[in-house]
Amino acid sequence: VQLVESGGGLVQAGGSLRLSCAASRSSSSFTVMGWYRQAPGKQRELVASISNLSAGENYADSVKGRFTISRDNAKNSVQLQMNSLKPEDTAVYYCNAALLDGLGRWYYYWGQGTQVTVSS
Repeated sequence: VQLVESGGGLVQAGGSLRLSCAASRSSSSFTVMGWYRQAPGKQRELVASISNLSAGENYADSVKGRFTISRDNAKNSVQLQMNSLKPEDTAVYYCNAALLDGLGRWYYYWGQGTQVTVSS
């Protein structure tokens, strides 16, 4: 399974970016898809996720009301719309996909990451 991110870049504070992650297999097969980020010197953290197991999405408190995650199963992809960006959103953003098989085992896949830089 390959996950390929796109859409990162440099933007001024208050601006918007849209990240996209294309999967090499049907995205509807993944139980959970999400976005994580890692800033220099910090641990990787969950930004947002969307699950087949429950309705709705899950967001980190720091991005609630500004970021929106969505899945497009027809295009085998997941997107992250980021609005009102702040300098503290600067990080490498990683796409993640998790699959729960019929035996209760989880399989995790990661993209290579895309840099998002927000200037003040």
